[in-house]
Amino acid sequence: MFLRRPTKEVGTLPQWRLMWRQFRRHRLALAGMAILVPVYFVAIFAEFFAPMSSATANTSMTYAPPQVLRFSGDLGLYVHGYRTERDPKTYEQRYTEDPGQRIDVGLFVHGDEYELLGLIPSDLHLIGPVTKGDPVFLLGSDQNGRDLLSRLIHGARVSLSIGLVGVAASFLLGMLIGGISGYFGGGVDNAVQRVIEFLIAIPTLPLWMALSAALPTDWGPLTRYFAITVILSLIGWTGLARDVRGRFLSLREEDFVMAARLDGVGRLSIIFRHMIPSFASHIIASLSLAIPSMILGETSLSFLGLGLQAPAVSWGVLLEGAQNVRVVANAPWLLAPGVAVVVVVVAMNFFGDGLRDAADPYGAASRARRRKPFWRNRGGRQ
Repeated sequence: MFLRRPTKEVGTLPQWRLMWRQFRRHRLALAGMAILVPVYFVAIFAEFFAPMSSATANTSMTYAPPQVLRFSGDLGLYVHGYRTERDPKTYEQRYTEDPGQRIDVGLFVHGDEYELLGLIPSDLHLIGPVTKGDPVFLLGSDQNGRDLLSRLIHGARVSLSIGLVGVAASFLLGMLIGGISGYFGGGVDNAVQRVIEFLIAIPTLPLWMALSAALPTDWGPLTRYFAITVILSLIGWTGLARDVRGRFLSLREEDFVMAARLDGVGRLSIIFRHMIPSFASHIIASLSLAIPSMILGETSLSFLGLGLQAPAVSWGVLLEGAQNVRVVANAPWLLAPGVAVVVVVVAMNFFGDGLRDAADPYGAASRARRRKPFWRNRGGRQ
């Protein structure tokens, strides 16, 4: 019998390689990552990927239905135009497809001017009408005749970035306050925990609404964006602070911390160079699971009219136009931002769940055993 020679010795791989190896086994997490990476890439370069500007409007094409993108024999793209007519009873404008009218659609076409990332002036779009100004609405139009697909792409930048910025601010607060509470203990720990319990006891949505309603109405979209981010951060740090506090309480009596104290290492150095790196992977997983709540918070506030407001574009602002049941019945494509929110939030939860399992392989193994039927936990005997 020949023994297989090991390719790598046990314990020689760095931590990030071990985490990646465990993460690859989580299929749902890989699927979530496959969704999130393209979505964030499109959001960063929204001006290029959007067929037109978010403010471009065709007032004669309000609530136009989505057009079907077609291929011609010469590999060209086109859509059929609209034929409009008025209902003789309700005087409502109705749209029907006009097969005799062809609107050419191209890739890398010139359209509305913009500055890519606020730096590079350009008018190149990935897809759009060959003739600028032609009505092309692949996801339909809204109440002002604006292309919903373009506004959906532009709104992704705001809705997705507010989650990252809010989580970054919550990370700083949670690490600082939770670390102080867990490291010093005693009266400091009791005071901090009482404040956290008070904040947790307040219903989240009414508190968001009260803080958002207190914002001045004359603030611009950018100022209001940062204000909403601060509001979400001030509420979202409590969970991370409790996690960090529990970790600090368990680590401050460990041998490596005691050795650092006896060696004369300062408190800040012990915290940032010894204690925090020992559970950094757990923090990363916690942050990835906190981003969806930030996105839902911004969407809820904007949907209720208390968050971002026009002319700012976010998924919550877009959903605000779908509050009327009659409008949704006649123009169901206005719910597309809601579908985008659901897909992104589910993908983030899958991704965060995979990071948690990768950061805590022993906990992942125990959770997997609990998910198996009881007879498989007994050597496979039924």
